[in-house]
Amino acid sequence: MMPAKPSRAHLWLFVPFVLMLGAFCLAPTYWVLVNSFMADDGGFTLTNYKKILSSRFYLIAIENSFWLSLYSSFFGLLIGLLATSSLRFVQGKVRQWVIAFVNMSNNFAGVPLAFAFIIILGTNGAITLLLNKTGFLNGFDLYTRAGLTVVYTYFQIPLAVLLLYPAFDALKDDWEEASRLLGASTFDYWRKVVLPILLPSLLGTFVLLLANALGAYATAFALTASNVNLIPIRIGALVAGDISLNPNLAAALSIVLVVQLVMVTMINQWLMRRRRYA
Repeated sequence: MMPAKPSRAHLWLFVPFVLMLGAFCLAPTYWVLVNSFMADDGGFTLTNYKKILSSRFYLIAIENSFWLSLYSSFFGLLIGLLATSSLRFVQGKVRQWVIAFVNMSNNFAGVPLAFAFIIILGTNGAITLLLNKTGFLNGFDLYTRAGLTVVYTYFQIPLAVLLLYPAFDALKDDWEEASRLLGASTFDYWRKVVLPILLPSLLGTFVLLLANALGAYATAFALTASNVNLIPIRIGALVAGDISLNPNLAAALSIVLVVQLVMVTMINQWLMRRRRYA
């Protein structure tokens, strides 16, 4: 018996979603794209993009944002992968408490997170003073790109755990037992069974972590203000700065940020297609 086709009336349920998508995603993106090609007098121009590509200052901001996001996403994904795999061996209320804590930690970002790291790992932070006495953390500075990498990695880990947890929950214990019976070691089981199954989730999670880091503004600004040259900080300075205001140039920088994310997403899709048809 063929399943009944959904009624056309159900399509109206998508109307609120489409309206929200258009109002808060498509319309702002269109506005940013149009304004990135506008001059101060309202005419069409490529000056904004030429200024970005010819300015070492903005090129360094693009480079810093990309590598900071790449490193923090990689380390966040790696630690999140290890943490999520460990949750498979935790049962009952302990696992529920851990997931609840991770969910709460995922919302701990922005200025509160920056303030917490200043207290702990700042110049006169509690852990900084303790580790300096024992000879560790010599030369570590929280207010540099290396310090930002640590902070970004911290708020990437809970998101990675939440995104990977459903994929790990789908793994069956029978698969590991079957691999044992066939003579596979733990390394072989992970390399030939677990990682190929988790690869789509890993790549998708990495792209989301990269997007999360590329657009982060409050944490970086609260920690370093303008000491570290990043695209979100440059955009904020051009939109709400005290010295120079240039919203059209800020729009062009936003499009550059979007292009970076689109390129990473396309690479992810290309890798997935190669794996699918391999």
